[in-house]
This record gives sequence, structure tokens and C-alpha cells, in this order.
Amino acid sequence: MPSQNPHIDADACYRALCSHDARFDGQFFTAVTSTGIYCRPVCRVRTPRRENCRFFEHAAQAEQAGFRPCLRCRPELAPLDRHWSTEDAGTILAQQATRWLDDPHVWAKGDESNRTVARLATRLGVSDRHLRRIFDSHLGLSPLQYLLTRKLLTAKQLLTDTALPITQVAQASGFSSQRRFNAAFLAHYRLKPTQMRRLPPQTEGRADKPVALAWRPPLDSAALMRFFAQRQIGGVEWVELGDTPCLRRTLRIDAGGITHRGWFSVRLEPQHHRAKLHVSDSLQAVLPAVTWRVRAMLDLDADPTAINAVLNKPFPEGNGLRVPGCVDGFELATRAILGQQITVAAARTLAQRLVELLGEPVTTPFAELQCLFPTPEAIAAASPDVLGAIGIVRQRQKALQALAESITTGAVDLSPHANPKTTIEALQALPGIGPWTAQYIAMRALRWPDAWLVGDVALTKALGLPDHRGREAQREAERLSQAWRPWRSYAVIRAWAAPAKPGPSTNPSEVTP
Repeated sequence: MPSQNPHIDADACYRALCSHDARFDGQFFTAVTSTGIYCRPVCRVRTPRRENCRFFEHAAQAEQAGFRPCLRCRPELAPLDRHWSTEDAGTILAQQATRWLDDPHVWAKGDESNRTVARLATRLGVSDRHLRRIFDSHLGLSPLQYLLTRKLLTAKQLLTDTALPITQVAQASGFSSQRRFNAAFLAHYRLKPTQMRRLPPQTEGRADKPVALAWRPPLDSAALMRFFAQRQIGGVEWVELGDTPCLRRTLRIDAGGITHRGWFSVRLEPQHHRAKLHVSDSLQAVLPAVTWRVRAMLDLDADPTAINAVLNKPFPEGNGLRVPGCVDGFELATRAILGQQITVAAARTLAQRLVELLGEPVTTPFAELQCLFPTPEAIAAASPDVLGAIGIVRQRQKALQALAESITTGAVDLSPHANPKTTIEALQALPGIGPWTAQYIAMRALRWPDAWLVGDVALTKALGLPDHRGREAQREAERLSQAWRPWRSYAVIRAWAAPAKPGPSTNPSEVTP
């Protein structure tokens, strides 16, 4: 039987399926006609016969064709597919649309699915009809069908990995009512939500089961966690290094007009290519949003094969390095401004003082975690005396408060769905933020894979360019970087980690990484 997607190489997919190679996890799904079930390529069930297999790029395509998700390998745990293009307009539009629909935060507004899709079309600047044409030509299904699959897979994960009541599962998965949720679940999976639940009834209301987050190898977990450890702020975050490194931190999430405060803990298990995520009871209702943010922070959806194909020759030692993200764009941008013209250690000290003065207390079971990072409103309202007590000059104070005010008014969008070009221009229009800072924020907060840190000294050093601080070296680095698109953010990370080279250097006019 032919593949659902004519662009997919079915024979290559079957070879990958037989190998159970984690590098292909999330890049395609195998549907078995004899069972009516679709699986990840890492599934350890008996390999089906070739003639019984159909291959799909997205889980939504498999479900549209009538297949149900495997209860063993659990397709909802696969890394999200992240193809990037800088040329084909239709492909770019499809990428932006699917990425936006993958984010549970956009489901929390209480809209019906058709209203969510209408908001997406408005956001992309196209008509509903054109958006449907893009989905049909690139994915073979409608935006509503894609969105429904994402919601149902999220619900399936919540039913399996949490003890949330069914009503809360329906709400957290973006359904406007439990009736609609039950009907959709039964229609697609031929199971009631209660039949999917594996937890015994007496555990109802407890949240002690971790959520598994998969990634495609290789991933240099030691380098990733060292990056966070060097920048951790006491009271807000804590990192434990080792064979199975762990990161804990506090978190604030606004969803549906409600602010949820709590903590999460994520431990990496490199030998299994997965992370185990625990969240506080107070964040259980927004677990899909927490999961999304943690995946972005650890860059778990990166495709190393595509990145290595472009960067392994100029940066051969960087295999497995990821671009560290963040859980809050405003926090990341604030810390970037605090780090301007100083070292990483000094920037951490200033951020610590800011948290101690303006942070919000929160209760956790960990002695290392006692507060939340300050809100934009708190920083915007702070007096010059308070900000001066932190030890930052008046110019930085103005930059911090201008950023905070732009976030509260919506003038600047630092969500992962923001348009990088528009956001970079808006950031540079604020006082005290130049090209390097804006690109750095785009790289880590917007998850933009093609950010280019203009004038970065470590880059020009890694490339062996003479007079690495001069304009000629910067222009030559820019010219060389064109061959690394769309993965220049990863080139930056590899350059910073290049052997026998110093770490990120302080740029005289910009920020410390």
C-alpha cells in the first residue's frame, strides 16, 4: 500500500524502523494495516512485514487515515518534527502554523478549535481558505484535523502520566467541555478516556509519576547542563551535574486568565535518550504547557542529522551540542541586558540581587528554590533607587524598564512563535539593546535556529580570522556563515565550545552570553 505522503521514502523508513534507531524518532510514524495502529520508529514490538506498513510524517496524518496510537511506544512522547527552510514560502508557512498549533498555550484561551485556527490565520496574515490550502498541499489534512490530533495526544499523555481528574484533563488538553472531549476521544481511539487511564483510582489527585520526554541522539547532556549551572540564580534554579544531571527551578505560567505558580524538576537519562519531568501539584493543570517549555529549554526537538550535515565540517567537535533555551522570554531578555559588558559570573550576581529585591516568594519542597523571577510589572514599577541598589548603571536601568514596559503593553513578543525579524527590530528600537543582544535573545527565547551574533569575538577566533575584533573579520565571518544557514545558532554554540579556545568573550559594546 502506498505511503500517505508522496515525498516520503517508504523503503528508507522501513530500514530505519528495522534498526529502531532513536535518531529517526519523531521524523516519521509507521502505521500497520493489519493492526490499525501507528508507532514510533523506536517501538520495540515485533517488526511488521513491509507490505503491512504505511509511513507518515505526522501523527495527525496517520490518525486521519484511521490509525490509532500505539499504547506501548506512545507517539505523544516522540520529539516534535522541526523542519526548517529559508526559501520555500509555502513550507515556511506550514512550519510556522504547525509549530503554533503544537503549543498547548494557544489552546488555553477557551476558544473552539475553529476559532483557534482563525486566530492562527490572522497571526500569519493569510485567509482561512489559504491556510487550509497550505495544510492540504503540505500535510494532506486540514488545520482542524491537525489541531485535534495534537489535543488528543496531549490528553492521552495526561491520562497515562498524571492523576488529574478527567475534567481537568479535558480542560488542559484544550477542549471546551468534557462532553466534546469524551466524544472526540471515543471517535478517534474507540476508547473512553477512563479506559486509557492506567492509574488505580486511589491515586486520583496525586502527581508523583514523571513524564518522559524523548530526544533524538546525540545530545551532549554534560555540556547543556554546565551551561545552565554556570548561570543559575539561587532561589530560582538549581542544577546537579553528573551521569544523570538534574535541573530544578520555579516557574510561573499564565493560562486562561489564571496564574499558576510552582516548580519542576527534570532529570536527563542519556543512556535512554530521554528526560524525566516532575512538576508540582500546582502546575499539574498546565502540564502540557510546562512540558512544551521544558522541551524548548533543553532543545529536545532538534534534528542532529540535519544540523550535522551542515556544521560537522566547519565545527566537527560540536556533535551533540544543543542551543540552550529558556522557560520565559522576558526573564531571558532581562538577564541578557544585565549581562551587558560584564562576565557571566558578574551577570549572575546582578540577576541574583534583582531576584532578592523584586522576586516573588513561592513554597517548594526544595531548600534551593524559594522564589520566582520578577514579573515585567514589578520591574517596570521599580524606583531608580531600587534598581540602583542592584548595582546597575542608569543606562541599564532604562533598558530593563523599557523592555518590561514593552512586554506589558504587548509591543514586544518574546514567545517562541514571534516573528524573529520583527522582534529583533522591535528589541533594537529599545534603549540599550543592540544587534548582538537582540540576536542572542532570538536565539534562546524565540528558538530561532538561524540567529547570528554580530561581532561575536569567540566566533571570529574559532574561525581563525586575523584581527578578530576588527570589522573586516566580522564581515568575513558573516560571509562564511551563509553556508551554515539555517543553523547559525548552532554554529555559535559550537564556536563557543571549540577546543583550545576561550569561552564566550565579553563583547565591548554588547552582552555576555
